[in-house]
Order: sequence, then C-alpha cells, then structure tokens
Amino acid sequence: MQGFQGFMWLLNMALTVFCAFALLDAAVRREDAYRAADKKTKPFWLIVLGLALVVNLLFSILSFLPIIGLIATIVYMVDVRPAIRALPGGGRSRRGSSSDGPYGPWNGGR
Repeated sequence: MQGFQGFMWLLNMALTVFCAFALLDAAVRREDAYRAADKKTKPFWLIVLGLALVVNLLFSILSFLPIIGLIATIVYMVDVRPAIRALPGGGRSRRGSSSDGPYGPWNGGR
C-alpha cells in the first residue's frame, strides 16, 4: 500500500508542476495574442488555470475536481498555447528598447 501512496504522491506532484507551468505560460503571453488567436481572454485562462492549480494542491488526485483541472490544463496546452505561439513574436510580452517609438523602432531615418 505504501508503494501506491508514493506513486499517487508523485503523480499529484507531476500534475501540480504541469498546472503551474501552464499558469506561468499563460501569464507571460500578451493579452492581444489571445484575441488574435480567437481564444478566450487572458484573464479567463489565468482564472481557470489558477483554480486548477489550487484544486490540485487541496484535493487528492482520486477526487474528480483535480481531473477537471487537468482537463482544463490539457486544453490550454494542446489548443490555446500552440495557437498563440504560432502568432508573430510567439505571443510573448515584449519589452521595448529606449529607441522604440509608437510605431516601432526608430533608427534615425536610415
């Protein structure tokens, strides 16, 4: 019985890491990338993935709630993330340089 409990603990930790990775990935993507990919909004996915992570931390994997969170995480990783990454720039937040103007980089008229 101890081996089964150890396996379930490892499975629960793997799912927790999977949910945390998806949540962090959703957090670093730009808001407009979600709209451009015609997916739900960024706050929607942050709430869903955050709830999935919290439920995974609070409940055992034998409960049905972590399984629902796992399904939501899989949907994000398989459907939403690839659609956002296919956009130019990969949907990641950009930090402009000091020479960037409102319409792109300014190169001094060259």
